[in-house]
Amino acid sequence: MPIKQQIKLTVDAVVFGYIPKEGIVVLLIKRTIEPFLHSWALPGGFVRDEESLENAVTRELLTEAGVNINYLEQLYTFGMPNRDPRGRVVSIAYFGLVNPTNYKLAASSDAEDATWFNIKELPDLAFDHATIIDLAVKRLRNKIRYEPIGFELLDKKFPIADLEKLYETLLDRPIDRRNFQKKINHLGILIAHNEKQKQVSQGRPAKLFSFNEEKYFQLKKDGMAFEI
Repeated sequence: MPIKQQIKLTVDAVVFGYIPKEGIVVLLIKRTIEPFLHSWALPGGFVRDEESLENAVTRELLTEAGVNINYLEQLYTFGMPNRDPRGRVVSIAYFGLVNPTNYKLAASSDAEDATWFNIKELPDLAFDHATIIDLAVKRLRNKIRYEPIGFELLDKKFPIADLEKLYETLLDRPIDRRNFQKKINHLGILIAHNEKQKQVSQGRPAKLFSFNEEKYFQLKKDGMAFEI
């Protein structure tokens, strides 16, 4: 039978951040257009005729929230016929990781506001964006176990306690800190610095570390498996 398609293509971005006092957060924008006027949603929009998917998602992030990030990867394709009241719209979703302290959010374009929400305290969301975020959280918690993507969420220099807390927050469960440190030390992917950071408590200042990306990729090339 003849095929009569009138399908439009959009991109959506699930951008995660980590705020120690709040936990894992996700970037949301408030819409200024129908459908779902004044509702919270993921940054995203229609792909222009002349642009790639990657250019479309980076453009939407920049124009709707003032965010330009390096780490973005394709998450999933969402194409249920009734997911968008404007008609048959297929969305290619991406997810990325940033340190929120590096950005000053600036809503513009078709967004009236942009802010970070704790993934456990999300507002009502437009379209099927709750489903998209739920899948992205599952992907993040799975991937964090075998790739060191968590370092994207931390400052360039950090105490080991921040790394431990990050993994506990991401995995949503306690970790054995002694075994965790043993695994990290065995991998040798941290650079120790002759700097210390004052702690909120009255304890001793904590030594600072940074991620040795070059060492990690060499180990990966040699067949090393990163697993926490």
